[in-house]
Amino acid sequence: MGPVRPMGAIGKMGCGTFMSFEGGEGGGKSTQAGQLAERLRAAGVTVIETREPGGTEGADSIRELLVTGAADRWDPVSEVLLHYAARRDHVERVIKPALARGDWVITDRFADSTMAYQGYGYELGPELIDTIHRAVLGDFQTDMTIIMDIDPSAGLARARARDPDPSRYERFELTFHQRLRDGFLAIAARNPHRCVVVDADGLPDDVGAMVWAAVSERLDVPA
Repeated sequence: MGPVRPMGAIGKMGCGTFMSFEGGEGGGKSTQAGQLAERLRAAGVTVIETREPGGTEGADSIRELLVTGAADRWDPVSEVLLHYAARRDHVERVIKPALARGDWVITDRFADSTMAYQGYGYELGPELIDTIHRAVLGDFQTDMTIIMDIDPSAGLARARARDPDPSRYERFELTFHQRLRDGFLAIAARNPHRCVVVDADGLPDDVGAMVWAAVSERLDVPA
């Protein structure tokens, strides 16, 4: 079982809720994160929307190094270290202060993406990623993770239709993306207490209804 942030204080005053949306390319993470944030704000919740890699000035600079350039721009271990340098800054400057205020934080990707992309996609293995995570962030993790699951071929087609100039990761071969999907499903199976898999192959409103049902079942959300 991977590292987790203690969940006993979810919903209590002064302790916010930390959620991530995860999945392969073209799964609709950004759309669903935005829809959920809107719904929570309409119910009176203070929500911070953010993303990874990124979320701070320094982390956004590292993002440019990671998502642009040739597919083989970085060796896999160097790439993991860049992700965790950005993540540490993001957690310390944005996420932890927001949670201390009692806010909700919804991020488009967090540590499970590094586990899936580098641990499974690059086949570095979960043990190395867990070791680096603990060295950088200790046991800090999300309270809940929504994994947007879609067939890699369909997801890549969506992503390329949205933007004809593919990102560095979208240029990886299909076998990488298949390992990536398997990785996300393995993460969900190992962490059923915080991960929910949502079928992302549907209309945004239908998928959003499934996301809201999952969040309502697990977390203390306003009526």
